[in-house]
Amino acid sequence: MKKTIIAALMWLTAAGGASAQTFTVDTISDAVFQRMKGKSYKADCTVSRSELRYLRLSHYDGAGEEHVGEIVCNKMIANDLKEIFQELYRQKYPIERMRLIDDYDADDERSMQANNTSCFNFRAIAGSTKLSKHSQGLAIDINPLYNPCVKQRNDGRTVVQPATGRKYANRSKRWPYMIVKDDLCYRLFTEHGFKWGGSWRTLKDYQHFER
Repeated sequence: MKKTIIAALMWLTAAGGASAQTFTVDTISDAVFQRMKGKSYKADCTVSRSELRYLRLSHYDGAGEEHVGEIVCNKMIANDLKEIFQELYRQKYPIERMRLIDDYDADDERSMQANNTSCFNFRAIAGSTKLSKHSQGLAIDINPLYNPCVKQRNDGRTVVQPATGRKYANRSKRWPYMIVKDDLCYRLFTEHGFKWGGSWRTLKDYQHFER
């Protein structure tokens, strides 16, 4: 009997049944919080642990391989993200990597260069003292290497973040993992009430969706 049950579970997983998919929303466990402390959750963090949620989300990468990623976000958008990523998974929209930014010591540049999709990180906006929406867990960056943040400075220079994403700032070309207006990723996030940084005037943050 036991062998029959195990065989049935293995068949369901191989067939892509529900057991092969993971879409969970949980409070921040002690183990997850230990990973975050001193990194994304800094000593001066003004967001309470109870306001945050830990998500595990199945996704496909550009090669069609399945993964289970993880994200910490604000509880206000947790169910929205779950629904969005369920549909992205269903339609095999590629997300290369989804790890807690704490695995990169909460270094935004390192995480972006790894094309890592992430959400919560208590930090100021780059080049500013103003807190980012990421500080509240209300913003998410999707495939950031291929969807960089592009700023035109007053001195005429163009600043691209991450620095290794400069060639992907040319949006007239098509790149893998590229977000464009009206594609599936854009539509799902905007339908759930998020604003896209790629539509901003003063800078273009193609990776960024926020509420």
